[in-house]
Amino acid sequence: MTQAVNPSYSSTQAEVVRLQDELQMRDELVQQLSQELFRLVKGNTGFIPSPVTSEQHQAEVRALREQLSGVEQQVSFYQEQLDDRNTETLQLRQTVQELTDRTRMLEQVVQELPKVYRQKFAERLDTVRQKVSHLQQENRQLQAELQSVSYRLAVRTRRSQELDLPSFGQVTLPGFSTP
Repeated sequence: MTQAVNPSYSSTQAEVVRLQDELQMRDELVQQLSQELFRLVKGNTGFIPSPVTSEQHQAEVRALREQLSGVEQQVSFYQEQLDDRNTETLQLRQTVQELTDRTRMLEQVVQELPKVYRQKFAERLDTVRQKVSHLQQENRQLQAELQSVSYRLAVRTRRSQELDLPSFGQVTLPGFSTP
């Protein structure tokens, strides 16, 4: 994943490996030269190095040490870059993990939303149903009272409309007779 994100990472790593191999090869050559010099000096006790040869060897050793120092600086520089990139990669992974966790949490909330809305709606609907039931009961009670009052009013108005009329005995009315 890191290589896909930063292609120079692999080239930097390859350069570090190449420089480490070069450094190891130079160390081996210095070791071989040291052993060869030791063998020559030990085997030829009368050997006195000429000042020119000795200066050449010292110059070569200095040049090799300078190269070695340069390679060590490069390795140190690349190692710092690798450490920085590793730190950045770790931070990015942590960020990805945090975002993944947050996404899961949000998905869970979204999945639970219909249930929560149904519950809240049912709670509000229960309150409305209770109010409607109470109003219906009150309406029935008021209608019963209205009927009772209407009945009493009707009875009272009938009584007040009854007139005391004199009673006439049996009255016959002339009628038409048929022959």
